[in-house]
Amino acid sequence: MKGDAKLTNSSSIPTVKYTIQAKLEVEGVVEKPDIIGALFGQTEGLFSPDLDLRELQRNNRVGRIEVEAKGYHNKTLGKITVTSSLNKASTSILAAAIESVDRVGPCGAKVAIEKIEDIRISKRKQIVKRAKELLKKWTLEETPETDELLREIMDSLRPCEISTYGQEQLHAGPDVSSAKELIIVEGRADVGNLLRCGIRNVVAIGGARVPETAVKLSKEKEVTAFLDGDRAGDLILKELTNAAKLGYVARAPPGKEVEDLTCKEIMSALQNKLPIEAAKIKHARITVSPKVTEAIRKLRGTLEATLFNDTYVPIAQVPVSELTSKLSKVENVVTVVFDGIITQRLVDLASERKVKHLIGERVSGVVKRPSNLRLLTFNDIAPENTSNKTKSPDSD
Repeated sequence: MKGDAKLTNSSSIPTVKYTIQAKLEVEGVVEKPDIIGALFGQTEGLFSPDLDLRELQRNNRVGRIEVEAKGYHNKTLGKITVTSSLNKASTSILAAAIESVDRVGPCGAKVAIEKIEDIRISKRKQIVKRAKELLKKWTLEETPETDELLREIMDSLRPCEISTYGQEQLHAGPDVSSAKELIIVEGRADVGNLLRCGIRNVVAIGGARVPETAVKLSKEKEVTAFLDGDRAGDLILKELTNAAKLGYVARAPPGKEVEDLTCKEIMSALQNKLPIEAAKIKHARITVSPKVTEAIRKLRGTLEATLFNDTYVPIAQVPVSELTSKLSKVENVVTVVFDGIITQRLVDLASERKVKHLIGERVSGVVKRPSNLRLLTFNDIAPENTSNKTKSPDSD
């Protein structure tokens, strides 16, 4: 038996980034629907709805599950292919969840991830190959004078290759030594993306620990730290602040990584950079009502949500999977605290329902932030009466 033909162009989901490929072995003869059912059934409820396989497929963040399977002597061997438009971290979690499936119907099963492929790489290779063909044809048709001019222009536009700098051989652009200003990023892919956009005075620290070369450079140049818009970026900013001399801080949009930004997004982030002292204040943890702090303590790891009125009296407590449905019906909700991911869909609903504070475990994929709604994560919140106390949400 064999499943549907594998899609080569996954038009069912927008901007497909990755393909998860896994091999399957079942101790018995099963059908394709049994395998697909096991994938949905055994991954359901493992994470919040934002990482639920069925919900991801419904929202077109994950494509069709392609299964090829054949029975051999009371065994079924097969291959599973899933396309994803999620980021790297979420795609990896999804792959690990698929690999956790250990039964298909009554039969024991083993799923092993063979690879996660970035299909954009192969697409870029095809584009580059075709561009070379077009350029060659175009060049051959031009006059010698135009041919020479074209070569000169193309040389000036050719992206720089990533080089290394300092005793730790840090990944860097070619202008690190000569430039008066320096941009520090997290990794090699970040350097490559900035070089692609014409920014050459960039160096990567290559991890959470700040290398001596970066520390020395920070004392000699005006330094901007350009970091991912996630919790890891917060931690690296803390390390850089303690170890190096920073002038400014720029951040990718919440939930995004520097390596995935467009040139327009990179330029916007750098134009909106903050002086280091202002950045420290902006990212300082925020003190809230003790009732919210207590709710966070109780909700961690439960995948549940608590809805409060304007005096922080709980109105309702529901599973995160039912939060949107409950929020659509309950009146007078001012603050929502939940053990899950703040998404654009939830932000839009909360804004529509006149909610003032939305507090979740983390933020992902939120592009539009309404002015009437404040988004906070558990890590933004500090205990009451600490030295880094800042304005409460109540005082907005």
